[in-house]
Amino acid sequence: MARVKRGIVTHRKHKKLHKLTKGYRGGRSKLVREAKSALLHAGEYAFAGRKLRKRDMRRLWIVQLGNAVRAEGLSYSKFIAGLKTKNINLDRKILADLAVNHRDDFKKIVAETRA
Repeated sequence: MARVKRGIVTHRKHKKLHKLTKGYRGGRSKLVREAKSALLHAGEYAFAGRKLRKRDMRRLWIVQLGNAVRAEGLSYSKFIAGLKTKNINLDRKILADLAVNHRDDFKKIVAETRA
């Protein structure tokens, strides 16, 4: 049986791995076994991080809305309840953007929820 030399394939795989782990500290970027492990963990953390970002952004929008509504003399929970009763279907992201960047429009919405 003929001898198979896998040097080229292995070298290519290792090169690809090192390219992906560039910037990692110590052996995590230099040693193949450690780099592979570090890359797998990094992928898991990135996946979880994408889920956490959504959670964090929602919390930020709620804080921004709470502050803006409190400045108008209303509580956050009463504001949200007013939106639901008046059937105003704006999500927290849009409302927070209005509260921060378009104060006049936001004040109209708050007045509408009060009425």
